[in-house]
Amino acid sequence: MTSETVLPAPAGSRGRVIFAGLIGNVMEWYDFAVYGYFASVIGHLFFPSDDPSVSLIAAFGAFAAGFLVRPLGGLLFGRIGDLVGRKRALMLSVIAMAVPTVLIGLLPTYQTIGVAAPIAIVLLRIVQGLSVGGEYTTSVVFLVEHAPPGRRAFSAVWGLWGAAAGILLGSLVGDIAANSLSAADLAAWGWRIPFLLGAIVAVTGLLVRRALHAEAPPAESASPVRDTFGKHRMAVIRVALLNIGMGVSFYAAFVYAVTYIKTIDNLPATIAFNNNTEAMAVLLLMLPVSAWLADRIGRRPMLIAGSAIVAVGAIPLFNLMHTSDPSTIFLGELGFAAGFAIMSGSVVVNVELIPKAVRCTGLAFAYNAAIGLFGGTTPLIAAWLIRSTGDPIAPAYWIAAAAAVTLLTALFLIRETRDVPLDQ
Repeated sequence: MTSETVLPAPAGSRGRVIFAGLIGNVMEWYDFAVYGYFASVIGHLFFPSDDPSVSLIAAFGAFAAGFLVRPLGGLLFGRIGDLVGRKRALMLSVIAMAVPTVLIGLLPTYQTIGVAAPIAIVLLRIVQGLSVGGEYTTSVVFLVEHAPPGRRAFSAVWGLWGAAAGILLGSLVGDIAANSLSAADLAAWGWRIPFLLGAIVAVTGLLVRRALHAEAPPAESASPVRDTFGKHRMAVIRVALLNIGMGVSFYAAFVYAVTYIKTIDNLPATIAFNNNTEAMAVLLLMLPVSAWLADRIGRRPMLIAGSAIVAVGAIPLFNLMHTSDPSTIFLGELGFAAGFAIMSGSVVVNVELIPKAVRCTGLAFAYNAAIGLFGGTTPLIAAWLIRSTGDPIAPAYWIAAAAAVTLLTALFLIRETRDVPLDQ
C-alpha cells in the first residue's frame, strides 16, 4: 500500500480521538431522531388542523426546514474548519445544536402562544440545521486525517456510527417514554423529556472536545468557499450524487418508518419504537464490519453492492413493512439497514474525493446538499406521496430512484481511492 502522512493523534489515545469524533454526532442525530419520532405529537401541538395528516405534513415540513439550510451551515462551519481548524468548528457546532434542543423541550405550544409557536419551532430547527451542516462532515474529516494507514474507512465510519448511535438513543428514549407513559401524558408533557435529556449528551461532547489539542491545519486556500464552487466543483458534484441514495434510504428506514408504522400500519407506538430500536442496534453492529471490508476490498465494490440492494429491494422491502405483523415489518427494516450499512462502510470516500485545500468546506456543502435536499425531505415527501396517491407503497419508488443515483455514480463517475494517498 502506498505510504502517506498521518497526523499525530491529539491528546492521547486513538480511542479518545474516535470518541471526540463521534460524540457530537450522537448529540446532533439524537435530537433529529427525537423530533422525527414525535412528529405526530408535535404536529398536533404546534400545527393544529382538523385533518391529522395535514398537521403531520406541517411537522415534517419544519423537520425538512432544518435540512434545507444544512448546505449553508456546511459552508459556514466548513470554512471555519479549513481556515481556523477542525477543533474550533467541532466545538461551535455542538453548542449550536444543544441550545435549540433544550429550547424545543421548553417551548409553549400553539394553544398557549398561538402562531408564535410554529414560527419558533421552525426557527429553532433552522439553527439546528446550520449546526448539523458542519458537525458530521468535520468530524469525519478529523477522523480520517488522524487514521493509521490502511484503516481510513474503519476510522471514518465512527462518525457515522455516532450518528446512528444518536438515533438509536433517541429511539430508545422514545421507546421508554411510550412504554412508561399513557398516550395522554405523552402528548401533554412526556414528549418534552427526550429533548431536555439531550443537554446531557451535549455537555459530554463539549468536555471531551475541549480536552483535545489538535492543531489547526495551515490554510491551503485563501477562499475555500470560492474554490469549492470554482476549480473543485466537479469533485463536489460527484460526492453530492454519491450521497443521495444513502440519505434517502437512511431517513426512510430509520426516521420515517416509525411514523409509517403508527399512522399507516395503525400499530401501537411501542411496536414502532421497539422495531426501530432493534434495527438500529443491528446497523451499529454492521457498520464497523462493512468499513473493515472497505479497507480490504475497496470502496467501490461496497458502494455498488449496497446501493443495488436498496434500489432493487426498496419495493419488496416496503411491502414487508406494510403489514400488521411486527416480525415481518422488522424484516423490511432489516433489509434497508443491510443495504445502508454496506454502502456506508465506504463513507471515507467522501473525504478521499475532496481535495485537501477545501476538504471541510467542499465535503460539508456536497454532503449537506444531498442529505438536506433529498434525505431530510424524505419524511415530508413520503407523507405527501401517500396522501396524494393513496398508495401506501409509494415512498418505495422515491427510495429506489435515489439509490439508483448512488449506484450509477459509483459505477461510472468515481475512481477507487483505497490505495491513493490522502493528500492526493
